[in-house]
Amino acid sequence: MSNTIRWQNCSSLEGKAYLAKLIALLTLIGVMVCSSAGVMAKNEMLGPLDLSPLQSTLTEPQAKHLASRAGFGATIEEIAALVGQTPNQALQRFVNSRKDDLNAPVFQHSGIFDEGLDPFPPSRPATTELAKRQGNALGIEVKPDGNRPLQPIVNKFFYWLRASRLETDRIAYWWANRMLTSEQPLREKAALFWHGHFATNEDKVRDYRKMLLQVQTFQRLGLANFRDLLIAMAQDPAMLVFLDAGVNTKDAPNENFAREIMELFTMGVGEYGEEDVREAARAFTGWSVKGLEFHIDPETHDDGAKDFLGERGHFDGIEIIDLILARPQTSRFIAAKLYRYFVRDELSPAAEEQLGQRLRNHDYDVGAYLEELFVSKDFYASAGEHIKSPVELVVSTYKKMGLKLVPGVPDFNVVTGALGQRLMHPPTVAGWSQGRSWITPSLLFERGNFILDVVSPDLNFVPPDRYPAFTPEVAKVQKRLRSGMSISNATMPTGMIGTAMAQSNALADRDEAFNTRLGSMRGWQMAIERVRPISREFARLHLVKDVQAQALSTPLDVVLYLERLFFEVPLLPKDREELAEFLADALGTADIAAAESYAEDSLRRLLHTMLSRPEYQLG
Repeated sequence: MSNTIRWQNCSSLEGKAYLAKLIALLTLIGVMVCSSAGVMAKNEMLGPLDLSPLQSTLTEPQAKHLASRAGFGATIEEIAALVGQTPNQALQRFVNSRKDDLNAPVFQHSGIFDEGLDPFPPSRPATTELAKRQGNALGIEVKPDGNRPLQPIVNKFFYWLRASRLETDRIAYWWANRMLTSEQPLREKAALFWHGHFATNEDKVRDYRKMLLQVQTFQRLGLANFRDLLIAMAQDPAMLVFLDAGVNTKDAPNENFAREIMELFTMGVGEYGEEDVREAARAFTGWSVKGLEFHIDPETHDDGAKDFLGERGHFDGIEIIDLILARPQTSRFIAAKLYRYFVRDELSPAAEEQLGQRLRNHDYDVGAYLEELFVSKDFYASAGEHIKSPVELVVSTYKKMGLKLVPGVPDFNVVTGALGQRLMHPPTVAGWSQGRSWITPSLLFERGNFILDVVSPDLNFVPPDRYPAFTPEVAKVQKRLRSGMSISNATMPTGMIGTAMAQSNALADRDEAFNTRLGSMRGWQMAIERVRPISREFARLHLVKDVQAQALSTPLDVVLYLERLFFEVPLLPKDREELAEFLADALGTADIAAAESYAEDSLRRLLHTMLSRPEYQLG
């Protein structure tokens, strides 16, 4: 509905143009389906991929392709520096991540955590029961007398839920800024890949500190040996919480992690049996987390003999991991998934085997494997076959605009969430789907709306980190309390307000141990008070100055310049001509110099129209 409203408010010309783009996208999807089938058939016929190094120096389109796939795009100046380099030279100069990025921004904590919050109870009922049992919880002593003795404890429970979520939103901004400005963008691109592979959701982890540590592990080990990364994830605090390691004991083994490490993280479906899951779960018993540290409890660890993947021994978790890595299907699975992410979606079984062998040849060194792909003929033949993920789309757009900071308007988390990829909030343990799943008619509207929000920011924007957008009842409760209502009446569900419950509510106000809705409101207030606000700036665009600097004289010159700046898949000549006519009509003249004093708005409308096109979704 919101998309419809927004586009109805556009001019009829722009509305028609956008409907045309929507039709074009639907056509594009059909073409891609057919094309993918053709690619698959070709791969099946030809067998292995041509992974021999490209011998020529890079052209501008090839440089754009490398910058887009191994990073998040580049400015015209950065692309120019790559043109004429060999693939290996360009890779070493621009995307090699073998050294630390010393200039990368460091996350600035808000200081919202205190020791009383650890360990954090699994639920509000568990929190209040703990307080009743031991006289304190979350670092707060139970109120000795009076009404609502547990209210401060309930308030703090909800405070941490809200504060951790808001701080996690700040982590997403911090990470997006690293993607935008990093001197080693492949490091961040690989981290984004592993974030979808080892998918972990803050909604269950409920501790931004653990989520931050996991992202930092991806940044540190994402291009290292896969064994090191896999062990780090098996011992990662966020992963241990997310997959219930805390309840995995020898008396009651929990199979969640054991199943996922084989099905999603290493081998894939059908490569193991249920007995393997049960035996692996025994090997990981006793693995848990204390605070932010990995911990093994010898008392709850099963050190007995186990039968796993045809082998028998007193295996622990590390030995289980090594047995998994020794299976050829593991290298095939990981190599193919990396290929689909960085190169193209379709692979034949023969190609998967070939890639798995290459990863084994590199002894699971992910960085070395990717570098081999990035200099290959096959890689440079894949231009235009990748649909940008929401994060790729947003960050690369800002990168090509020359921005040095991710704008606060539109909100990065809201935008990427609407497009289907909110960082730290994957939809399932399997992460996000890729490829054509990123594109539907409604998502194309959202992609167009993202561009619109960048070039024409919403002045009525309400930042989600300063308003309880995901708990709308909170604002209603506060308004009622300020009007003089009793706590029980103010916190009553909206549909019950005004019913004849005055007497019982008066008794509740005196006698109830706590009020959950009041705690939710107080917790939100405390969170907003303590979490640092996200800077809310617009994207600083000066299109008229850019046009002047390039000495562009005709609408077609402008279209060609913007196409070169932003697009990796070229436009058709007729589309360029139509866009030039659109700009000339908006300006009332074909003389760019004559319109410079009032051209900014029209140039932004042109940019919105161009970046909403199907071609811009491809790289």
